[in-house]
Amino acid sequence: MTLCMPAADPAVMVRRASIAEALRGLVPPANVITEEETLRAYDSDGLTAYRQPPMIVVLPETTAQVSAILKYCAREGIKVVPRGSGTGLSGGALPLADGITLGLGKFKRILEIDYPNRCIRAQPGVTNLALTQAVQHAGFYYAPDPSSQIACSIGGNVAENSGGVHCLKYGVTSNNILGLEAVLIDGTVVTIGGKHLDAGGYDLLGVMTGSEGLLAVITEVTVRILPKPTAAKALLLGFPSNEAAGICVSAVIAGGIIPAGMEMMDRPAIHAVENFVHAGYPLDVEAILIVELDGPPSEVEELIARVAALAREAGACYCRISANEAERLAFWSGRKNAFPAAGRISPDYYCMDGTIPRGALAKVLARIREMETRFGLSVANVFHAGDGNLHPLILYDANKPGELARAEAFGAEILKLCVEVGGVLTGEHGVGVEKRDLMPAMFNDIDLAQQQRLKCAFDPEGLLNPGKVFPTLHRCAELGRMHVHGGKTAFAGLPRF
Repeated sequence: MTLCMPAADPAVMVRRASIAEALRGLVPPANVITEEETLRAYDSDGLTAYRQPPMIVVLPETTAQVSAILKYCAREGIKVVPRGSGTGLSGGALPLADGITLGLGKFKRILEIDYPNRCIRAQPGVTNLALTQAVQHAGFYYAPDPSSQIACSIGGNVAENSGGVHCLKYGVTSNNILGLEAVLIDGTVVTIGGKHLDAGGYDLLGVMTGSEGLLAVITEVTVRILPKPTAAKALLLGFPSNEAAGICVSAVIAGGIIPAGMEMMDRPAIHAVENFVHAGYPLDVEAILIVELDGPPSEVEELIARVAALAREAGACYCRISANEAERLAFWSGRKNAFPAAGRISPDYYCMDGTIPRGALAKVLARIREMETRFGLSVANVFHAGDGNLHPLILYDANKPGELARAEAFGAEILKLCVEVGGVLTGEHGVGVEKRDLMPAMFNDIDLAQQQRLKCAFDPEGLLNPGKVFPTLHRCAELGRMHVHGGKTAFAGLPRF
């Protein structure tokens, strides 16, 4: 759905022109975008079902410029939506008609590569894949690898706490960053962490990671790099049912084996991907698992044999081990192209992101199949099976009246089901606007008030990315008057960061 620009009220237009003129005094004039056609390039992120042209887009080039912009916006009460590469899938970078979009696309330099301390210091607009490309010649890499790694920015990865197909063993973004430079809404530049493993005091690095642009604007990131494993092999396993594949996932983890990655796709996803990428996937199975083992060669050979045996016990009817590096990468190329491949079987798709206990996998997939009949829409399932992070792709046609609304209702039911079985609303895509109104399914009023109180400590006027994450927005003064007694919400005072 497309929202509208505010009505052409003369006072509004004068205000807009005044803001644009002020911003041109803070950054190179060409970096302030006000033309309607150019603004449309920024009207959504990867959740393209929702679109809203921003009032103004500003593209700073230095931390000092970001500081000056935020200081000006704080003084004038102007809302700010930070934006990275725009690949997010929860509407976290959806613009505001009465706010500026602050794009970090010009922050694209790697500032330092420090091999002795095994880290990279980079600006937030550097792509995820570029980090690995910068150090792979020396035998290092950056572990988190979202499917969009060729395009997504490291700053956006921090904002959403992104994962990837290798997060099972190596962790998500929060496990692989060491430090941040960020600018608060009043223009203050803060440094959190650094090249050292842990920072003392409050875990502000943990608070900032996954904060979805609500607390500060990230202007620099220090990430951990790892030595490339000496050996890596992948198994491509086929199963006669989703239940059998789920049993195999549980058996591998229960056996004390932690693969580098363990991904699952069901029949619709398998066929879409194979027709698109030609990765060599079997087409006569109901589900496939891609299981990668890495480490010393002898360990890899031992673990490959153990996983293959566990797969056979779980009922696998297909087993293929990558014979070389090219074949291993081919297995992964299919998985990483699953989202674009869905575009070949449906005009539109709605990508969900929920996380469940591994043991609930078969139950949840069966319930999703029941929902398909009820909502009259099909689903292709692609997900990080090892850590239970589901990515159901709900297939629909936005040109058919009512189908988008049904897809949204279907997605909401899937996410509520994730919470019902002991999971959570999001694994790596964030809350944004997509899951905002579902937050009460997982958090009570006290939980939500505490989370908003933290935002108030960083952003007391609520100017950074307002309208995202929280279903009900309380003013900071209101939260400061609340008290907790006998299970009722309340707070005595409000700290300032």
